[in-house]
Amino acid sequence: MRCGEHYAGTPSWRASRVAAVTFLAAGLTGCVGLHQSRLGPGEQPTLIGPAVRDNRTPMDTPLACLASAIASRHARPPVIAVGDVRDYTGKYSVNEGTAITQGGALMVSSALGKLGDAVALAERFDPTIAERELGYTDRRQLGDGTAHDVAGPAGTAGASKVPWLPYYGGTIAASDYYIVGGITELNYDIRSGGIDAQVNQVGPKARTFTQSVAIDLRIVDTRSLLVVKTVSLTKQFTGYEVGFDIFRFFGSSLFDVNVAAKGQEPLQLGIRTALEEATMRLVGAVTRVDPTDCIAFRSWSNSVPPAVAATAANVRSPGRPAPAAVVASPAFNGRSAGTEATSAPVIQIPFDEQSAEPSGTTNALIDQSIAAASRRAVVVTLVARDTETTDPHRREALTDRRIAALSAALLSRGIKARAITTLWRPTATDNAVHRIGAGLQNVARLRIGG
Repeated sequence: MRCGEHYAGTPSWRASRVAAVTFLAAGLTGCVGLHQSRLGPGEQPTLIGPAVRDNRTPMDTPLACLASAIASRHARPPVIAVGDVRDYTGKYSVNEGTAITQGGALMVSSALGKLGDAVALAERFDPTIAERELGYTDRRQLGDGTAHDVAGPAGTAGASKVPWLPYYGGTIAASDYYIVGGITELNYDIRSGGIDAQVNQVGPKARTFTQSVAIDLRIVDTRSLLVVKTVSLTKQFTGYEVGFDIFRFFGSSLFDVNVAAKGQEPLQLGIRTALEEATMRLVGAVTRVDPTDCIAFRSWSNSVPPAVAATAANVRSPGRPAPAAVVASPAFNGRSAGTEATSAPVIQIPFDEQSAEPSGTTNALIDQSIAAASRRAVVVTLVARDTETTDPHRREALTDRRIAALSAALLSRGIKARAITTLWRPTATDNAVHRIGAGLQNVARLRIGG
């Protein structure tokens, strides 16, 4: 017998290897953060994990912003119901069941609930209990433990007391709109890559993969059954997997050790986030409040920053008149794109064609604008190439995104939301190219400070 074989077979050596593997396994379980608690006399301890919390998403802050914007209009909150928001992907596994959540309608209802008093939520998804109790009432079987006065038949005097609840109809509130739709796409492995290198069955591995989902929702006028707006959104999810494998003999013992880690953005949480953004866009359409500025504040913050609250008060509504602070300048959405009658310095912020992302020189120009605004008001002109042409509706949406991108950059640098004012932008029906200088056109004009 060779020395190596004898050494590998030594009981103490085997025991040390088993102890090492056991220690490693115990260390991995310790990373989970569980603790044990005995819940009753004579019971075995039960593993208890983190506490229950509110189910937050990156859209919580935008939803709070939109709720403030809608409430500031002081109009009657629209009554909105939620219909069936189904899984239309058809993806199903025998071992794991459906790949996509079946609770899309519940997620949309929760999104409307996050808007608070800005909207009124009508139950239409599961009115079973209400309909059953109305049936009991109709059969005079439902009571509340007290007696009620009921008028006698026509031509008779007086009223009688009865133990059942009288019902004369009309207690159910009508809805103004309802939301329906579904999750329509689940695309597996739209892109993947990685490496798996082993020498003598020992080596590392790494892999990344990407999949995507898409949703399609619409909001419908309950009375006319006309579709007010449709929304189609898609979201990608990227995951990773890394590891190290050992599969070989050491002496007379076989070692098969796999150390790995993997992670992916939760699929169902991503679907909830997409449904919440779609809900914001649909509600914005029926309340005539543009949610674009609010959506720009996606984050995991659990509170609404003051800048967001200030922005909510200035969220643009279609047809909304100019703020009083800019009455002296050309009207909001006015026709003229000329220079205002003001001595404020003008700084041009360029955007790439058909893009809402500022070009590479924008950061320096934004810093220049902020430095100038610390001394006096500054007019910032958003410009693009004059070859950029599109229909007015698409240009309106692109202008919204460009203004939101610039405002977000200014807010991140400490500029207050109330210090940012839109002076001019093309009207929704204006298809003219407002040229400004050689090869450029005026997209919008903002004022900072003052």
